[in-house]
Amino acid sequence: MNTLFTRQTTAIIYGRKSVSIQRMLDFDYIAARSPSVVAIVDPTNGSPERVFFGTKEFLLPVYRSLSEAKSSHPNTDVLVNFASLRSAGAVVLEGIDLKFRVIATIAEGVPERDVRIWITKAKNKTILIGPATVGAVTAGAFRIGDTGGSNDHLTESKLHQAGCVGYVGKSGGLSNEMYRMIAEHSSGIVEGVAIGGDRFPGSHLMDHLSRFEKNPAITFHVVLSEIGGREEEEIAHALKEKHIKKPLIAWVSGTSASFFPKNVQFGHAGAWAANLAETAEAKNILLKKAGALVPDTFEELPQLIQKTFRKTGTSSILKLMRKKDTPYIPENRIHSHLQCTISDDRGDDALYGKKSIASFINNGSVLPVLAQLWWKTTLSKKTLQYLEMILCAVADHGPAVAGAHNAIVAATAGKDPIDALCSGLLTIGPRFGGAVDAAACSFGDAVARGRLPQEFVDDMKEKGERIPGIGHKVKTIHHPDTRVKALLAYAKKNWRQLPHTTYALQVEKITTSKKPNLILNVDGTIAVTLLDILLPELPKDIQKTFFETGYLNGLFALGRSIGILGHVFDQKRLNAPLYRHPTEDILYGEGRLSD
Repeated sequence: MNTLFTRQTTAIIYGRKSVSIQRMLDFDYIAARSPSVVAIVDPTNGSPERVFFGTKEFLLPVYRSLSEAKSSHPNTDVLVNFASLRSAGAVVLEGIDLKFRVIATIAEGVPERDVRIWITKAKNKTILIGPATVGAVTAGAFRIGDTGGSNDHLTESKLHQAGCVGYVGKSGGLSNEMYRMIAEHSSGIVEGVAIGGDRFPGSHLMDHLSRFEKNPAITFHVVLSEIGGREEEEIAHALKEKHIKKPLIAWVSGTSASFFPKNVQFGHAGAWAANLAETAEAKNILLKKAGALVPDTFEELPQLIQKTFRKTGTSSILKLMRKKDTPYIPENRIHSHLQCTISDDRGDDALYGKKSIASFINNGSVLPVLAQLWWKTTLSKKTLQYLEMILCAVADHGPAVAGAHNAIVAATAGKDPIDALCSGLLTIGPRFGGAVDAAACSFGDAVARGRLPQEFVDDMKEKGERIPGIGHKVKTIHHPDTRVKALLAYAKKNWRQLPHTTYALQVEKITTSKKPNLILNVDGTIAVTLLDILLPELPKDIQKTFFETGYLNGLFALGRSIGILGHVFDQKRLNAPLYRHPTEDILYGEGRLSD
């Protein structure tokens, strides 16, 4: 490609740099192209990012790893790397392995050794921009991060429309100023690149000039370099050998260095002269002798750009976009207060996910609705059947358990069914029902870490903690829970591999050898079997938040609501009087003997 980017170019952003991402999308809107950012990588938080495209708000997907983002968006070939200087190197190396065509690294202070490794690995495979760069832009097509500055500066610099100049420089801040200068004295740029001011940039000035020379849309070049380094010698050689035939305007900043003490360093790591040949004066003279158009001072640069623009003959044929045609982006955009990604009640046909509710009604089962609204997916018939079995198993366990008891007391106090239901649901927690999620976390972690069943039991004992999902007040190994038997029988019949279930049953053998009631109870059974059955079928982003979201406790609450409401309605039908606990069933005070 003679240009870095086209209007179809898309990027993955590493790091949740919200302001910069929004600026990229604002550029897209102003340039009248589709959104260029397809995904964000944030290793610490997988929740989607709220962004605007014009005034319309939407959610950008966020992935925990770069490889996952790339596999989900295989045609995206640009990586914008906002990782910190400590982790930027690993991101770039992975990006090269994942075959990104262009990688721009914004971080400053990246170790020089890291960058040299990147350069060696990327050779002939990946174009590197940076580090310590503001990025690059192809006018009217694609913008990296904050290139071009604010939206007002962007339009004043005509970056939303293609001009005729190829620009390359080292400084990001000065590049933004140069875009404005070029726009005021010509039709603007075709492409602009800030390679960064480190001593070992990922790409050199000449690398980009070579592309510009092959691009028929570019009629002349502008180069803004600085004191330090010897890159200008490559450019001078190319001019002499006629490898660069288009007019080239050049200026090397830092001519004031001769008025300062020896070895003065300007803002960038590479902006200091180790010898006379690396001074700005020497390099400006070298370029001028080779045929470059070099002004006597920086202040003369605008007029030289204007003069060269007129000489190229392009001013008469270019049709420039008028400012009034530029799409307007209001400054007071405010993000919505609520988000919803599971249903949509707008329009003629309300939706669960992307399907109409009517299509779920015709299906005749509530379980596909549960799968869509909870996990945003479809599940196999045998998994849906197993979920229905679980709901049947947990629907009720008699009036004595905490949830039912609370609901009964509330119902006899005259509370309505909803209040009474809430009273019962509020008892679900670590000691009642809530053990499902806890059991999944414990057994899931033990299997993931490769702990032997005996080691797992010993670990829990050493911590003084009960094993979630193990133990029952009534049922024992000799008097098993028939609900557990039914669930295990179905699981074993329909799935060959049940690693978590097998592990939990091995733990049960150890615990029941000590006490017969330390069995794998219904909570534990649901937990381990769903790790084996449900989890593999869920989307990857759902899998990663599976334990922390509380899905399994929710499943227990959903099923138990059926029974709790049953007890509430039962008390209403019976017209039961206000419940009062019998005093003989209460141990008062310190348990003193009565007279």
